[in-house]
Order: sequence, then structure tokens, then C-alpha cells
Amino acid sequence: MKTKFLILLMIIIILGSVISCQMFATIVDVGAQVAGSSGVINQNTANAISTSAKAIGTAAEEITPEQEYYIGRAVAANILSSYRLWNGNAALTTYLNNICMAITINSPRPEIFNGYRVAILDSNEINAFATSGGHIFITRGLINATGSEDALAGVIAHEVAHIQLMHGIKAIKNSRITQALLVTGTATAGAATGMNVTQLTEVFNETIGEIVQTMVNSGYSQSQEFEADNTAMALMASAGYNPNGLITMLRALSNVQKSGSGFGKTHPTPQRRITNAERTVVNHTRNVTDTSSSRQTRFTAATR
Repeated sequence: MKTKFLILLMIIIILGSVISCQMFATIVDVGAQVAGSSGVINQNTANAISTSAKAIGTAAEEITPEQEYYIGRAVAANILSSYRLWNGNAALTTYLNNICMAITINSPRPEIFNGYRVAILDSNEINAFATSGGHIFITRGLINATGSEDALAGVIAHEVAHIQLMHGIKAIKNSRITQALLVTGTATAGAATGMNVTQLTEVFNETIGEIVQTMVNSGYSQSQEFEADNTAMALMASAGYNPNGLITMLRALSNVQKSGSGFGKTHPTPQRRITNAERTVVNHTRNVTDTSSSRQTRFTAATR
């Protein structure tokens, strides 16, 4: 019986890779239940196969813009449980949002479900966060570490890049697939022990909170951070900012950032990011005229 179940499990995984998730779940679920009711396999095994099919099918589903937004809201709520919003300078918040608008309106993805918004966190820590819902949080410490509008635009463009590259959603989907396989393994045990199928399903559903926590505390992979930096420079160039502003910001961070906290906790070191950015910055500056000095007065006024 165990061998028979493992063969069926392998068929489930293969089917899940070649057909749509809805069709996949339906075919396997119906097939398992027919096999169970006809006595080819016992009912516990049939139920376990159905659970496995649904879990892998759910993991493969495309997340809609609405889901993307509400997942982002959950991440934002998690961030705001650890940080306070700072409303001490409404003009500065408006200034940051205007920079963000200039970047996003000239980007490949100017519109998302509920738009892009930048808020300031009341912390001297040097850090920034972006959620799939378009929420961008920048600490006062990070704002103070920048010395120009182009450097500040580099911070915002990096976070916009994470959103547009869907790094958060990819992290969630990868975790969902991992958890789906875990449920599949648990289902195998359930078939042998008579574990309730509803309990198996709950194992999958309860992981969402853990995924959100992982995103906030662990950060993205090094390759994703490098990809976000490269994309940020392209976004800056499209909006008329000097892409070298990102490298200027990273150099400033290398002088003030403490390892193990803020960006140092969730990002590669500034020097490694600088090395990566310097490889491609020339590709983004060829057709950009450096007008950063013209923005210095308003940057100084906004950040005073």
C-alpha cells in the first residue's frame, strides 16, 4: 500500500507541473476519491492524495493584484507593530511621495492595485521596507544618511524595484510551494495514521503568518538585492535622476551602517552592493544628463 501511494504521489507532482492548477486539483481529487470508493486504495490514502493535490495546486496559483495588495497590508501591519510612524514633518512625507511618483510614473509598472505610498518610520535605525501592496517605509535614520535628492531617490527606487520585481510575492509563492510539499509529506503520514484531512489542510493555511515574519526579519536573497539595485538604477534614469545617486547612497551607508542591524541585517554589505552596481551603472547613465545640483536646494529645504 505504501509503495502504491508513493507511485500515486509521484504522478501528482508530475501532473502538477504540466497542467493548470485548477484542472490538476480536480483531476487528481476525483481520481483519488473514485479509487478510494472502489477499493483500489483505502479511503485514508484517497483523502491524503486529494489533500496533496489541492496543496500543490494552491501553491501554483497566480496571486491576483488584490491578493498582492492585501498580503502587502499584512506585511505593513507587521512592520508597524515594531516601528512607529513619524508625522513630525508632513512636507517631508509629501516630498518623498513626489519622488516616488516621479519614479513610478516613468516605470514599466506605474499602477498597482492601490498605488504606491511612502511613509517615514520614527527610528534612528538605517532601514527601509517595501511590501507587495505598494507600502514603502523609510526610517528617519536612513533619510538623515542621504545627502542629496538623487541619493534619496536611490533608496526609494530600490524599494520600488522590489515591488515591481515582485520579490515579496515570489518569496511567498516559494514558501507556499515548500509548505505544499510539506503537507504532501504530512498527508503520507496521515494515510498511515488516520490523521484528519481537515487538520492537514490547516497545516498549510497557518503558514501565512510565518511567511510574513520571515519576509520582514530575513530580507530578500543577495541575488534579489543585486537585481533590485540594478533595476533601481534603470528606474532612476527613466525618471531623470542620476543612477550614480544609488552608489552615492551606498557609500554613505558604508560609513554609518552597523552590521547586524537595519540594512546590515537584511541586505548584503554596502561594499558588495557598490561592486555590483558599478558593473552596470554605465549602462544606465549613457543618456542621462546629470542635473542633480539643481535639486539640492529643495532637498536641503525638505530634509532640514
